[in-house]
Amino acid sequence: MRNSILHRKERLIITAIEVIDELGIQKLSTREIARRQGVSEATLFRHYKSKNELLLGVLDHFSKFDVDIIQSTKLKKLTSKESIIYLITKTVEYYENYPAITAIMQLHDVLRYDDELCDKVNQILNSRMAVIRDLVEGAKKEGEISAETDSTALAFIIMGFFREICLKWRLSGQEFSLSKITLSTLEMTLKAFQ
Repeated sequence: MRNSILHRKERLIITAIEVIDELGIQKLSTREIARRQGVSEATLFRHYKSKNELLLGVLDHFSKFDVDIIQSTKLKKLTSKESIIYLITKTVEYYENYPAITAIMQLHDVLRYDDELCDKVNQILNSRMAVIRDLVEGAKKEGEISAETDSTALAFIIMGFFREICLKWRLSGQEFSLSKITLSTLEMTLKAFQ
């Protein structure tokens, strides 16, 4: 029984992501999610008490990959610079294989108007920022990046161009290779800070 409940909860989250991707956050409704899942809204509300609770589940789902890829990066025992490249490469591969999830990446500004959702978004962004910043610090110590580089500024640059490229990729209907553009931009950026 528990597995079917967890399975249903996960399906509701994935359906919410699909609705956001296809229709936008403004048209996300519990009615639409329930309709697509072939369940009543009452069933949806048995799993999530409110639309906000469902959105928190969506954000958790969105950030779950971060934890997995960071652990994978640590297990590989790469240099810090190689870890930055690996982290971005795996994230880009994930996004290319699951384009709908990139819709969540673009929601951060909209969700900031709700305190609970804003806190969750800040937690995700701060966590991502800290990982990149720490890897830049490591790369500086390892001599892979210039010691004069401001680690926070470079982390902002990497996160910024990545988000911008993802947005352009979404708006273009995925008409270019997200990985090719992102990784060439990353390579060029890291080279500029050697």
